[in-house]
Amino acid sequence: MDITLLKLLNTPNSSVNKGQNRRDFLKTSALASSGLVIGFYLSGGNKIASAQQPPKANASPNAFLRITKDGAVTVQVKHLEFGQGVMTSLPMMVAEELDCDWTKVRAELAPANAVYAHTMFGMQMTGGSSSVINSWTQMRTVGATARAMLVSAAAQKWKVKPEQCRAENGVVIGPAGQRAPFGQLADAANKLDTPQKVTLKNTKDFKLIGKPTRRLDSAVKVNGSAMFGMDITAKQVPNLHVALVKRPPAFGGTVKSFNVDKVKGIPGVTHVVQTANGVAVVAKSFWAAKTGRDALVVEWDLESASKATTAMMQASYRETALKPGLPTGKVSDGAALNNLKAAGKTVTAEFEMPYLAHAPMEPLNCTVKFDGDSCEIWVGTQFQTVDQGAAAKVAGLKPEQVKINTMIAGGGFGRRANPASDYIIEAVEIAKQAKVPVKTVWTREDDIKGGYYRPMFVHRVTAGVDAAGKIAGWDHTIVGQSIIGGTAFEPMMVKGGIDSTSVEGVTDTPYEIPNMNVTLHTTKTGVPVLWWRSVGHTHTAFAMESMMDDLAKQAGKDPVEFRREYLAKHPRILKVLNTAAEKSGWGSALPTGRARGIAVHESFGSVCAHVAEVSVEKGQIKVHRVTSAIDCGLAVNPLSIVAQVEGAMVFGLSAALYGKVTLKDGVVDQSNFHDYPMLRLAEMPKIDVHIIDSGASSPTGVGEPGTPPIAPAVANAVFALTGKRLRTLPFNLDEVSKA
Repeated sequence: MDITLLKLLNTPNSSVNKGQNRRDFLKTSALASSGLVIGFYLSGGNKIASAQQPPKANASPNAFLRITKDGAVTVQVKHLEFGQGVMTSLPMMVAEELDCDWTKVRAELAPANAVYAHTMFGMQMTGGSSSVINSWTQMRTVGATARAMLVSAAAQKWKVKPEQCRAENGVVIGPAGQRAPFGQLADAANKLDTPQKVTLKNTKDFKLIGKPTRRLDSAVKVNGSAMFGMDITAKQVPNLHVALVKRPPAFGGTVKSFNVDKVKGIPGVTHVVQTANGVAVVAKSFWAAKTGRDALVVEWDLESASKATTAMMQASYRETALKPGLPTGKVSDGAALNNLKAAGKTVTAEFEMPYLAHAPMEPLNCTVKFDGDSCEIWVGTQFQTVDQGAAAKVAGLKPEQVKINTMIAGGGFGRRANPASDYIIEAVEIAKQAKVPVKTVWTREDDIKGGYYRPMFVHRVTAGVDAAGKIAGWDHTIVGQSIIGGTAFEPMMVKGGIDSTSVEGVTDTPYEIPNMNVTLHTTKTGVPVLWWRSVGHTHTAFAMESMMDDLAKQAGKDPVEFRREYLAKHPRILKVLNTAAEKSGWGSALPTGRARGIAVHESFGSVCAHVAEVSVEKGQIKVHRVTSAIDCGLAVNPLSIVAQVEGAMVFGLSAALYGKVTLKDGVVDQSNFHDYPMLRLAEMPKIDVHIIDSGASSPTGVGEPGTPPIAPAVANAVFALTGKRLRTLPFNLDEVSKA
């Protein structure tokens, strides 16, 4: 057995694939093999697509539709599918305008290429609950364009005018009753010029959009044939090896030396490879690689490593929160503090939120085949463009020499959208040095102990009401790490030292609060941080909605009625609040030992409210029922929306009840679901989701807005039941038991 000892000295940075022109892409794409292929380019920079734009000459298309001779319609989905349903919702948009037979629609995940760039961000990515929003006009235009070309092809065949023909359920129908299935017209349509402008349907004419539609990917997930990144084997990639990496125990540590003597005799181990962040054991199987990694002896240099200890950080954050931070733009020039002094009743509260792991069900993995002048990758990634550039950098190639096959992923919650491309870079490093195809796997322990986290935050709020029960002033200080600092997004999202993701949900609160002062302290701890489902709203909603309940109590008013007073100028939010309250039976009698709490929050263009019905028994919080209302604009697929609100709520409830990552001397204490638990089936509350018909003409975000309001809704219910205010996440059950 040959054990290769190699070292990569430099860690690459991300770069951006500038892509190919339309002609070159179609030449090299399998999509151009036969039938009708539609490419569409939507200009508009970073703005949400809200109006149709004509294709530009020689512009790279960023959405595709393929119709083959058998009538099958295949939609290339440019976003990652990791449970949110884009492999159904995006094809629905195409099919609606195409007027095809929905039973013949298929979906494929698009590979990495600049032609699939997000219309708002200019790169291929999935995040910010924006997949449907940015695709709304684009994908419908793809369908309408294909329909127009098919109709034109039929009109030429029958020697009639296109306006005399129509498409219906996958067939073009002529003026004399002629009928031609799409599959018979596909080749002829593909030879026609692409129309520069097409007419999109009025929303009142939709036949598919807005209807509860079963997911296209359900069957393959149920029968086990769906291919996730973890499912890649030697059957798909011959001679595939598996790698596990031994990484420093503390963040920022480096390899001082390592000894492979105990590894050499382990069957199946083929290489030991040093990477920029550790030492990898490469083997013929996962268990051989794990056995080899367990036997590997590494001496670490921890002199510059993080010494972060949770208890010390909490104390430091609380002390820092006593002082004003940098002004955020939400500044009252002293009026907040002056009015608070005159307020009849004030509340000062500290809210503490811990580090949180993403903990997706499918652990991180990345398969790489490196052939010297090309690199092929199989991975479930939210950041195709960034990862393609980063992989090219470490491979010593151009981005166009790196092919990323986007795999279905088993969750991500932001972890697979890392600007540092950490798990991608590491996998390419290993495959390049080992000179064999390698699937690098992060065990759950690897990611929970050594991944990226939602930052820890402390909020200190002092607010008061006057004699009339009106808010007199609100002084709010936030302490925590920046997610954006040090990334390529910093120039756009950090202004005047303020990371917008640290304060979102507070500085842009829809509540009409007079004399509100908000400042921010940005800390540095050496602990790597990253966005986590709903980003800053995860902690800001908890502080804001808990405080609104506190003030309602001080004012002697019902929590729902109190919120209504400050949302009078926001009828959309009011409707969501009122719907959740009404559907939950707010104000009606409950069984003894139960109470309700409410929270409403706006994020990602949508508004979501939860009413939680809870009890407390022997210090344990039991959530019996959650009534939810959401306004997400035009509802593309109500089934997916309900599923996403349910999933987002459960995700947030798991964090509220259990989620906590703690450190001692830079080492993470937690490692797997036994000490970083998730909500169990027996703990699942009954959920009722109500989608608001707002009459909107376009959709807004769905994947994340259901997460922020659940923790404050539960805390407010416990407050109503026990009089005990919970201001620390996860909830301190010992405090509840003393109530």
